[in-house]
Parts: sequence; structure tokens; C-alpha cells
Amino acid sequence: MEENVTEQGNSGTNSQQQDEQQDEQPTQTEELVHKRGGTSVAWMWFGFKKTDTDQTTVVCKVCRCTVPTTDSNTTNLFYHLRKNHDKEYRESQREKAAKALSSNVDVEKKKLQTQTLQQAFTRGTPYSHTSRRWKEITTAVAKHICKDMAPIYTVEKRGFCELVQTLDPRYEMPSRKHLNKVVLPALYDECRAKVEEEIHKGMFYATTTDMWSSRTTHPYMSLTIHFIDQAWNLRSRCLQTSYFPEDHTGQEIARGLSEALESWGLNQDHLVCVTTDNASNNILALELMNETTRLQCFGHRLHLAIGRGVKVHQVERAVGVCKKIVAAFSNSWKRRRELAKAQAEQNPPLPRHQLITETPTRWGSMQAMVERVIEQEKALSQVLRADKKTRHLVPTWQDMDVLESMNKALSPLKEFTDALSGELYPSVSYLKPVLHLFNNQILKHQDGDTELTTTIKEGILKYLNEKYDDKKTQELLDMASLVDPRFKTTYIKQERVDYIKTRAAAQLQKLVAEQAEPEAAPLPSAATARDQDEPEEVPAKKKKKSLSSYFKTAAKPSQAAPHSSRESIENELNLYLLLDAGPDTDPLEWWKKNEGHFPHVAKLARKYLCIPATSSPSERAFSASGNIVSCQRSALKPARVDQLVFLALNL
Repeated sequence: MEENVTEQGNSGTNSQQQDEQQDEQPTQTEELVHKRGGTSVAWMWFGFKKTDTDQTTVVCKVCRCTVPTTDSNTTNLFYHLRKNHDKEYRESQREKAAKALSSNVDVEKKKLQTQTLQQAFTRGTPYSHTSRRWKEITTAVAKHICKDMAPIYTVEKRGFCELVQTLDPRYEMPSRKHLNKVVLPALYDECRAKVEEEIHKGMFYATTTDMWSSRTTHPYMSLTIHFIDQAWNLRSRCLQTSYFPEDHTGQEIARGLSEALESWGLNQDHLVCVTTDNASNNILALELMNETTRLQCFGHRLHLAIGRGVKVHQVERAVGVCKKIVAAFSNSWKRRRELAKAQAEQNPPLPRHQLITETPTRWGSMQAMVERVIEQEKALSQVLRADKKTRHLVPTWQDMDVLESMNKALSPLKEFTDALSGELYPSVSYLKPVLHLFNNQILKHQDGDTELTTTIKEGILKYLNEKYDDKKTQELLDMASLVDPRFKTTYIKQERVDYIKTRAAAQLQKLVAEQAEPEAAPLPSAATARDQDEPEEVPAKKKKKSLSSYFKTAAKPSQAAPHSSRESIENELNLYLLLDAGPDTDPLEWWKKNEGHFPHVAKLARKYLCIPATSSPSERAFSASGNIVSCQRSALKPARVDQLVFLALNL
């Protein structure tokens, strides 16, 4: 009975509480009050009853249910929408994202509004033309025009001006006239001063020179200089590409070269060698210049040797067929399209290479053309047979045999021309080893060589050996090989080794005497002896060099002996020849480390290792000139051409 009474009492209490909650639940028509100070978008769907003055009970406007939540916490509100009102929840998320975006924009606007008046004024004020920043940007623009060989009117092009304006709105582009009359001449004077300072630090130098005609048929003569600086870096500088309207006779070329060297303050007695092509006027010019030593350009010599070697009737016919095939595909985009299809249809597919056109003045272009035709022979024949107009161009098996024999003889030679055309490493000392390699391996008769291959090899070898058998050339190459620590006397004929060593010692003695005279003249003998001893102490302190202790101790007697002593020079030379260096040794790096141990022989190395084996530096200068004197810039004055080429190659 007591339990029943208790249950009835509890049920009565629960029903009373439910009635009270129903009384508190707002009706659908009752207006809810917005939360005071609420900024969240969630309050668009929630509110409070008017009677709830403390705003403690949150009510959903959609379902009129009470949602428990703490003050200013809207997590439960969004959870309620997501669980019970999907449409309203998606709308709340859109409103939330839009509000966040609007808030970011307002922050940026506020930042812009808070900038100082001085900042706003400065931002729109152009740089003064005397300011450091304006000069820096103007110099950068001028260097871009020079190094990238762009036309001067680039500063007037809309796209370039917009680019610079975007990078720095305060910069005003100078006029074309100001750049042409003020900026470029100042940049040229500055660069020329640096080049003059560099070239006068080196005692000996070599040069390359050549003649060239522009698109406007104006003749130019280029002059490049090559020397080894104090840090044993091989440097190459284009001194000038000067207008040369005189007749291209040997006398005029000799006068032009002498004037060019004089204008740069270069002592012609320190000119070791001039590398040129085989033009007769160049040969005569150097003979007139106090018998200046001349080196034949190896690239031109090899090119002529190949031309002589392939002067066989059957070779000329096969090469003629190659030229016609290349011309047929070069003049028709349809044939090139069909060639691409034929390349893909082969089994296995052929590389999608284009044909190569022979250029008579380009070394190795004929061999490259032949090699490409051999590679693409199947695809070429397929396309040519499909067209009645080109069926006669299909190469026969006899033509292919000739081309393959020719390619077998010439293909190993292309790498040597490229390797000997560099400017940043010694190349002249490679000539003797390369010629030895040609005679004993590359161009030597091998098993499997056809009769035509052997004939071509013999013709090339005969021509090269004849041209490099000149006495002066042999002496020059022997001296260059001697001071290269990789080769020394390895490739010098045995009967000439003693002669070359004697010649080297005589030159070293002369160099020491020439350098001692100007130092000894203004000073007393005691001071002279003291000053001569001091420089020799500097190499002796270089104990970090990787030489054996034998050579370190053996160098002491030569230091104690007079520096002009022939005996001390010969001892140093003999010690140098005893030291071995690996075939992969960098000769300039080797001399940089060992100059202190062989100071006299190092002078001879500086003299001979700077000589270029080819005239490629002058050819590169002409390539730059061709890019500058283009069809759109054919009215450039010769002085401006010289200025722009100099800046393009030396900046």
C-alpha cells in the first residue's frame, strides 16, 4: 500500500513538471528576442522569450525547443541545426563563410586606411634620377639589353615597361636616347676599365683574330685575348670588333692588329702566339708583325683535312644524294609530317629526329648530316617511295655502303674538334697527344675497315701531318706539351727532348733576367739582394701543397743559388719532369698548388698554356655580332656594334 501511494505521488510530481515546462515553452506565434551583443550567425535561428530578461534559456526559432548552452557558446546551437534542421544548417554555413570573407576584406581596408600620410605620398612619388635606386634599376636594364643582345628600343616596348612598372611602380623608364647616349657609354667605360686592369696583370698573352661581314656587308675584324691570371684561371676577353673598311691585305691586317694592341696598352713583345684560320692574308700579316708566332686553327685544319680525304668520286656522289634528300624534306612540311609517321611505324620505332643540313663553314656538319641519314634510312626510303616526284632520291645500297664507310672514318673525329674549342681550359697542349692518337689509333687501319674507309683515313692523316710538321709549329707544341704536367715529354720525339729542355732553360733564364732588370735599376745592390730574397720566401711558406718531402728538400739548393744561374734553372726543370701527374689532372689547378716549388717553370707554363688551339673565340664573337646586327637593327653604326659586342661578351 505504501509503495502504491509513493508511485502515485511520483507520477503526480512528473506530470506537474511537464505541465510547467509546457507553460514555459513558447508558442509558434510568440516573438523571440535576439541575443544582446550577439555577433554569430547562429542567432539568426535562436533567441529568447521576452520574459527571460537575463537571456539564460535559448530557444530555437524553427522548432521552439529549448537548447542548453553556456553564455556566448554557439557550438550546441550549430549542432542542433545540423541534427534537426538540415536546410537551416546549410544556410548557416554559407552565412558563416560569407561573413569570414567580408571580415578579411575589412581588415585589409583598415590596414590601408591606417597607413601614414607620408607613406601614401612616398608610394606614388617617382624616384629621382639622381637617386641610388633609380641608377641601380637603370644599370640593370642596360645590362639586360647588352647581355641578352636585346634591341635598345626595348625600353619603349609596352610589355617591358609594364613589367618594370609592376616590379617597382616608383621607377620611371629612361628614354631610348638617354640609354643610348649616357647609360651605355658609361657602362662601356666601366667595363673597359675592368678589362684593362685584368689584362695588364698578366705578363704573357695570346690572341685570336678573324674577319667578318655583317648583314649590311660592313667588314669587321675581331680580336680576343687569352691569358692566365694570378689565381691560375684561364681568362678570355673580346677586346674589340672594329670596323675594317680597308682592303683585307696582309699589310692592312698587320697594321690593324698593331693599332688594336697599342690602343689597349699591350706590349707586342709579350704576345706569345696568334691563332687564326688558314687565310693567306692572315699568314702574311703575322709574318710582318715582327715574325709573331702563328698557330693554325685545329678546327679549320681538320675541316680541310676531311674535305681533302673525302674527295673521291663515289663519296661525292653519295654526299650529293644526302644533300638532295635533306633539301626535299626541308622544303616540304607534308614530307616532314609523313617522316614522323614513318619513324613511328618502324620496328623498333626510330628516334623522331629531324634531318641536318650541311653548312660548309661549320666544322663537322657534313658528317652529322650523313650520320642522320644513315640513322633514318628506312623511314626516309618509305616516304620517298610513296611520292612519284621523289622516288629517284631513294638511296641505293651502294650509296649506303659508301656513306657507312665514310661515317666510320669520320665519326670519331667530331669529339676532338668540340673538346679543343674551349676557352676556359688549356687546349694547345692537347694538340700533340691528339695527333699522336690519330696516327696510332683513331685513324690507323683496323680490321673490318673497307677500302674506302682506309683511303679516307690515310688522306686525313697525310694532310694533318704535313701541315703540323712546320718547324715553328712543332717547337710551339713541344713547349706547350712540356709545361703541361700530364704530358711533359711523353709525346715529344725522343731525339728532340734534349733540344726542347735546352730551349726551355734558355727561355727561363731570359725571363728571369728581364724581370730582374727593372727591379735592380733604382735600388742599391744590398737593397736589391734583400728584395730579391724576400719574394722567394713566400713560395717557401707554402707547406700545404701536396708534394713529396723529397721535392720539398731538393728545392732548397736552387733557392740558395743565384736566380739567374742556368744550373739552378735546369735543376728545377729536371725535378719538375720527374714528378708524375695523373691523366685527369687539371693542369691549371696543378700549377696553382705547385707554383711555389717550381717558380721558374711556372712562368713558362703561364706563357704557353694560355694559347687557344682553335679560333673559336673569334667565331663566337661573330655569332654575338650576328645576333646584334639583325634585320631589325641593320642601321647600327660600327662604333655602336663594337660597343654592344664588347659588353655582351665581357659583362
